[in-house]
Amino acid sequence: MPASPSTARAINDRLALRLLQQEGPLTAGQLKQLTGLSRPTVADLVERLAAAGLIGVVGESGEQRRGPNAKLYGIVADQAHLAALDVRTEGVSVVVSDLLGRVLAEASVPIGGDTGTGPAVEQAVALVERAAKEAGVAELHTVGIGAPGLIDPASGELRDSTGLPEWHRRLVLALGERLPGTRIHVENETNLAALAEQREGIARDRDTFVLLWLGQGTGAAVVLDGILRRGASGGTGEIGFLPVPGTAGLPSAVDCEGGFHSLAGSAGIVRLAVECGLTLPADGAAGVVREAVAHDESRFLDALADRLAVGVASVVAVLDPGCVVLGGEVGQAGGTDLAGRVERRVRGMSPLPTQVRASTLGGGAVLRGALLTASGRAQDEVFAPRQGRNGRT
Repeated sequence: MPASPSTARAINDRLALRLLQQEGPLTAGQLKQLTGLSRPTVADLVERLAAAGLIGVVGESGEQRRGPNAKLYGIVADQAHLAALDVRTEGVSVVVSDLLGRVLAEASVPIGGDTGTGPAVEQAVALVERAAKEAGVAELHTVGIGAPGLIDPASGELRDSTGLPEWHRRLVLALGERLPGTRIHVENETNLAALAEQREGIARDRDTFVLLWLGQGTGAAVVLDGILRRGASGGTGEIGFLPVPGTAGLPSAVDCEGGFHSLAGSAGIVRLAVECGLTLPADGAAGVVREAVAHDESRFLDALADRLAVGVASVVAVLDPGCVVLGGEVGQAGGTDLAGRVERRVRGMSPLPTQVRASTLGGGAVLRGALLTASGRAQDEVFAPRQGRNGRT
């Protein structure tokens, strides 16, 4: 059955908006070429989108051309404003952007472990409000939050997880109260990092891969056939609890100490550096790895690669992803040197061919992934079919 005229118009509008989002400002002629639509159809949709306030003239294409066909149309990016948060146990970072994800302001605040729940929440909420004010934004349309821990797949809420500060969950509730008109979406930090690496980082050519997060804690994000897999309870990728050799005991349901986390978490990496006689820089595990790569500390790097290969080989044996990205600050610090060492070890442990790549976004991937998610959700709503000037959809 052919689409109705209103449905066809809605489809054409969304196609044009997506092209303007991905390609930047375009002329009507360029939209005609990219969409394959007729000239009258393109002229109609341009008029309709402009009347709805979604696009506007932003310039002309070329100095030699004048007239209607030379007008460059672009998305009106201030139709909505967004914020993205990276919530860690030690603090919060935030960026505020326009609808297209262009950053207008950014800020961060450390939150010490001895800070009470109420003061911690207030510091974080005030940071968001301050960044929005600095960006000249009166109202946020969507806020995307990346946080450690489990996200309930049914409710989309951050679950109460042992070992994580109470202010994480309270922060989500407080933002909802202080920003009543704002859509708030929470996602696991490692999942957001994987999204960012796939969209803008080292996994752009992969629709199936696993991101192994290496930071203060450990985690994994699983992307299969282009879809992020969360699992029945939202716990896909809780690799810190994976029982592995080389630890003092086994993990428990409430404590991943004794699991892979003991080998690959920041505390475990620092202990390994001390055992290898390395000097500890101020920035912890990532600094240790960065300095070890710079000075070719092969004893330490080989020992760390041995540890990481245990987790990577386990993931490969179950999922056969073909590619594992070493993410987080530690993965980025290790670069191709550490990734190459891990890949060689995995090649000797598994018959399944697997590339091991180093993150290009590092710890910043969480914030970037949160912003990409917020932008996508906001665009889906803002770009939804709406009534035009003559009652047309």
